[in-house]
This record gives sequence, structure tokens and C-alpha cells, in this order.
Amino acid sequence: MEDCFICAKHTGEISTSGVTIYEDDVVYVGHIDQNGKPNYLGHIMIDLKRHAPTLADLTIEEAKVFGVMMARVSKALVQSVGAEHVYSLVSGNSVPHLHMHLVARYPNTPENYWGPMAVYDWKEAPFGDNEEVIQLCKKIKAYLEK
Repeated sequence: MEDCFICAKHTGEISTSGVTIYEDDVVYVGHIDQNGKPNYLGHIMIDLKRHAPTLADLTIEEAKVFGVMMARVSKALVQSVGAEHVYSLVSGNSVPHLHMHLVARYPNTPENYWGPMAVYDWKEAPFGDNEEVIQLCKKIKAYLEK
């Protein structure tokens, strides 16, 4: 699809933070990119490879792959990087290409910073540069490959 950020990411026209965590014919999994700003470590994106705007546009087979990957990556965030909770969010307001945000919440996060975007406001939240994002991606990837 022309002018789609996510499609451009999948074809390699643009690069993003970290490294690919997982990719097959249906989904792409990687870390969110904050355009050169520090990244909240553990904000993972699951993108549908086919250009489709919403959850309602998934085929049954795509839904199975998407759902299994959501569960596997969530477990990897808990088991490999120490998240105590994983938030999921599908919005589609800014980019009409189906993608799901999985956001780790780490131990000792104050309750008033709970929520998929509220964790960003906590001054002690784990933010990192691209090298730290790469290391986190590698941990999740290794967990998924077990």
C-alpha cells in the first residue's frame, strides 16, 4: 500500500530501532521506534504483514497466527525481560495498518503509572538507546526460538 509506514517497514524502505524479533509470512514482530528519542524498553509491535486496517479485516488463519504470537511475545516479555504485566493495545488511529502494541510493565512501577502509555510518564521507567533495544530484542528472540 502506497504511503503506509508499516508496509514501508516490511519492505525495508525505512529502518526502525532494534532488530527483527520474529517474522513469517503473516506477522512481523519488532520493538517500537521513537525516531531517535530514547525508547521505552519492552514496547513491542506485532504487525500484520498484509495491508489490512483493523482486527475485523483478519482472515481466520491470520487471526490464529496473530493471537498465538501475541501470547508468545507476552510470555517472552515476562520470562526473558522481567515484565510483571503486559498491556495490549490496537488503535489504528494514526496508521491504518493492523498492528498491536504490547507494552511491558516492570516490577515496582507505581500504580498511578499503570497503563500502556502511562508507563512512559514514570521518571524511573526503563528507557534505552538503540543498543539497549537490540539487546532486549535479542533476549525476546532467543526466548521465542527455544
